Amino acid sequence: MEIGSKIRAIRNRKKITIAQMCEDTGLSKGFISNVENNNTSPSINTLQTISTFLGVPLPYLLLEKQQHMRVVRKAERTYSTFNNLKIEHLTSKGGLRMMLVEFPPGTSMGEANAHEGEECHLVLEGKVLAEQGEDSMIIEEGDSFSWNASVPHFVKNIGDGKATVLISVYSDTELNDVF
Repeated sequence: MEIGSKIRAIRNRKKITIAQMCEDTGLSKGFISNVENNNTSPSINTLQTISTFLGVPLPYLLLEKQQHMRVVRKAERTYSTFNNLKIEHLTSKGGLRMMLVEFPPGTSMGEANAHEGEECHLVLEGKVLAEQGEDSMIIEEGDSFSWNASVPHFVKNIGDGKATVLISVYSDTELNDVF
């Protein structure tokens, strides 16, 4: 872990000198320098003092680079198609995926299917029929629904225009077969 490099970057971004940091934390200049150069590993208590001084949460200092915020710019999003549906892959983190799915009039996701995980949906535009097991509901713009994806489920556009649905899928394992 390169906690020290992260501490230095935050301190520099906030235009804080090592002298100011020493004065407010009670840590020596040599110790702070060793920490920032990754030559020593501070205790959790010392990291808490530093994080409080810098105004950042302690867990942020402990994150690995790949755990930091990930941004996917609109122009960088990937798309796929499935049963005449347009799927825009917005972002993912671990077992969580977020997609924007366009259903042309009359289209559906195909046969009812089941897979591991949980799903949450927000209808941004249009009207859809959502079915899971024996439950069947008409969901309209602004409405949301969720379900355990291990029970067979089905979504179909029943409106006159396209339907756009924001879908978040979570699973303990990475899913490659959902859309």
